[in-house]
Amino acid sequence: MADTLIATSTGSSAQSVSQRAANRHWRGALAGAMVSLLAASLSGCGTVDNEAGTPAASTDPATGTGTVPASTGAVASAGLPPAAEVASGYRPGMTTTYAQKHMAAAANPLATEAGREMLRAGGSAIDAAVAMQAVLTLVEPQASGIGGGAFIMYWDGKRVQTYDGRETAPAGATENLFMRADGKPMEFSAGQIGGRSVGVPGVLRALELAHRQHGRLPWARLFEPAIALADKGFPISQRLYTQVAADKFLTGSPEMKAYFLDDQGKPKPVGTLVRNPQLAQTLREIARHGPNVFYNGPIAHDIVAKVNAHANPGSLSVADLKGYKAKERPPVCTNYKAWKVCGMPPPSSGGIAIAQILGNLEALEKRDPRYALAKLKPAQVNTPAGFEANPLAVHAISEADRLAYADRGLYVADADFVPVDVGALVNPQYLAERAELIGEKSMGKAEPGTPPGVNVAFAPDRSPPRISTSQVAAVDDRGGALSMTTTVESYFGSHIMVRGFMLNNQLTDFSFNPTENGKPVANRVQAGKRPRSSMAPTLVFDRKSGRLVAALGSPGGSQIIEYVSKTLVGLLDWNMDVQQAVSMANFGSRNGPTEVERGLVTPQLVQALKDQGHQVAEIEMTSGTQAIMRKAGPNGRPVWAGGADPRREGVALGD
Repeated sequence: MADTLIATSTGSSAQSVSQRAANRHWRGALAGAMVSLLAASLSGCGTVDNEAGTPAASTDPATGTGTVPASTGAVASAGLPPAAEVASGYRPGMTTTYAQKHMAAAANPLATEAGREMLRAGGSAIDAAVAMQAVLTLVEPQASGIGGGAFIMYWDGKRVQTYDGRETAPAGATENLFMRADGKPMEFSAGQIGGRSVGVPGVLRALELAHRQHGRLPWARLFEPAIALADKGFPISQRLYTQVAADKFLTGSPEMKAYFLDDQGKPKPVGTLVRNPQLAQTLREIARHGPNVFYNGPIAHDIVAKVNAHANPGSLSVADLKGYKAKERPPVCTNYKAWKVCGMPPPSSGGIAIAQILGNLEALEKRDPRYALAKLKPAQVNTPAGFEANPLAVHAISEADRLAYADRGLYVADADFVPVDVGALVNPQYLAERAELIGEKSMGKAEPGTPPGVNVAFAPDRSPPRISTSQVAAVDDRGGALSMTTTVESYFGSHIMVRGFMLNNQLTDFSFNPTENGKPVANRVQAGKRPRSSMAPTLVFDRKSGRLVAALGSPGGSQIIEYVSKTLVGLLDWNMDVQQAVSMANFGSRNGPTEVERGLVTPQLVQALKDQGHQVAEIEMTSGTQAIMRKAGPNGRPVWAGGADPRREGVALGD
């Protein structure tokens, strides 16, 4: 098995002249990025993970667990689920990247370099995104890949478009997919690991649809960086090593075991050069023949065979794959002060939730000037994050989060199956009424509201929050821009590896319980349905001029909404430097405890929140925000400013 994954499967004689030239080109073009990635990984023991000025918590490579600095006295977890992607360190001292013409940002420098290369070649933002996704499939398999799904926000200089590449449930899936024989829902891992959780992958179809409309470079060209890296090898990063070491299910997959572990059954060390010839060949076929070869051919048959032959089988069929379609949907665009903020519509809850949070905050500010966010600027603190939000701002934003998450759980699902009145949910009058619930003390847990004209016909989804995903952003020479959030759901998805890539476990984003008190749950499993998501790729515009202001988003499962709203407030209300806004300590609430980022907040903030009635949970908050923003340069001319999340290994690069 090791030979099939690690040994060379295709000699140079089988490659085209153009592919051999591409490989030679990428050996040089990506060398710098590989050196940077390896250097950052090997210095991981010196990155700061928790307390200011202290090294990262030591980690047992066998279990992924380690020492954790003393708490500041807050609730440790308050019943919250552990992060599906464990923290791998925090890179202090990161600075904003500036560029005149174009910029790309991704969760791994090898992916970012691939995106920038497409932009340098005159490619569009979607060209860059295809190249970055292909490389992320190789170098960040725990988070995203061609076996998963994605949501894309795109600006072509004239209009905003969204592309829905969310996975769908197979035709054989029923609402009791995750229910045990005794009528109770399965444990999450029992549903996740294996074919049961695999939805029809959608990311390639979404990229194809967007590329047909906005691509400027040939489809095949976009896969050259990933193919070259898969053939020649890439160094295992600190983050990938950390995820492998923490994964207790990995050894149950012979393919994953052969690929990620050494002969002694231990994770391959940081810096090990790993090749994936199977993925290289898969990408060659997709590059030459387009996504049809993935959805209707030998690749599709191999996917179906692996899913249905697993000990925990699914019902995926070749017909399911052949019938998948990515969809264009109208964006959720709402006004927030001087800006127009656009996000994804259902089946993502991200666009609605971001609009609700910002609408709640604006209404609160009008009602009570004490909550004027522009006056509640973050303070510099002696933590690796450098800045910490004002306690009153954290209170207001967390309360607004609670209101949005309450509505999310009741009303939002796949709008092709469940009526979702987006306009009513983001109506300014409704949000002003909801904001009246925000007081001086925390409400603790918010109840869903009742927007005008909306009948409550469903039960709330009480499924536990999930956490994973990846994010890319790009702006091109002609004013085009993209924000794409992409995922295989939990880390390493279903743990089924086929032809060198991971298959998703996206069906676990449905509610495990299909009904409650006789009412159906809106986000229950149904054949052909897309599970609700929290992904929130976002584009921001100036309301007066209509010009693009920013493209941003983050991974993080159900916490994505918290991460994106925090960054938006930092960029828009607090006029922060892009990198500072991304790096600032995370906070928010998923309508449970108020979550603050362990090791990056001060005891004073925790105590101030407690004084306002908050139950505080200090937890790992492994965001991966990428943000690109238009800023005024030294000579007054606009430049692109990019920031990447120090909690992961990404970078922003431009020219």
